[in-house]
Amino acid sequence: MKVENQTENKIVLVERQTRLDELVARYNTLDQARFYVEHLGSDFSDYLREHDQYKQSSAMARMTLRSLGRVQVLKREFLPNFIFGANDTVVVLGQDGLVANTIKYLDRQLVVGVNPDPGRWDGVLLPFTVEDLDRIIPEVFRGERKDVSVTMAQATLDDGQSLYAVNDFFIGARSHVSARYALWVEGEVESQSSSGIIVSTGLGSTGWLKSVLAGATGIASAICDTRLKVKEQGRAPWDADFLYYTVREPFPSNTTGVSMVYGKITRGQTMVVESHMANIGVIFSDGIEKDFLEFNSGMRASVKVADKSGRLVV
Repeated sequence: MKVENQTENKIVLVERQTRLDELVARYNTLDQARFYVEHLGSDFSDYLREHDQYKQSSAMARMTLRSLGRVQVLKREFLPNFIFGANDTVVVLGQDGLVANTIKYLDRQLVVGVNPDPGRWDGVLLPFTVEDLDRIIPEVFRGERKDVSVTMAQATLDDGQSLYAVNDFFIGARSHVSARYALWVEGEVESQSSSGIIVSTGLGSTGWLKSVLAGATGIASAICDTRLKVKEQGRAPWDADFLYYTVREPFPSNTTGVSMVYGKITRGQTMVVESHMANIGVIFSDGIEKDFLEFNSGMRASVKVADKSGRLVV
């Protein structure tokens, strides 16, 4: 049955593959995917439940949205090359990572995060369920819903290539070897060897950065045989006008230092990193290693608070 839409507003529905979709793509058939999972002793029924729930949520979301506007369904893998319209309303059928990954390709378009499976996912960036859409979307169209600003980070190479991050950047080596580079912050410069640099936004400050700080604090406390009092937890609001940077596992030597391992990059300030890695350097954002910039010897990356920001409907 054809559903007549109430408006001509364009809605882009962003979806992802389920774990089961990915397994079937890898092993060709459902039965082979089942054999692989059960052979490892895992519960294949959990994959089925997750898959069925996501597909049900997807079908309901599509039907509801098509009654409200013109809908285009976009798969996650096509995000980097998709051109969004300035007035598009973007609905993301979660998890949180999909919301973050979508926002970085937008320029102020409103994002509605939808939790497809509230019993499974907490959904910090997914304040709505599929059942909310027929109420929320008309309010968005009428400008009646509030939204929060989400600060992004931007990394730009000296050849003009650029990448945005909603949660964090990783700057380092593509494999588990030491990253070599020079780091400039606030007029200070230091050559370093480390496991890479993490640059976090306010939104990302409770993710990778939190893990790095927890590990550093725990190690220092054990070595000092006392519980250290942490003066700063590294948390920041989503619209913070600064970024945090932290260096993972910095190595002191005759040629590399460890004095610049943690700090802030305020709006209007730029952190510069010069790669000393022959052909293994990389910069990627938000944990998506396939969406990256090559960062090899002699290249410089300028990292700053991005001029654009995300808008998440609440």
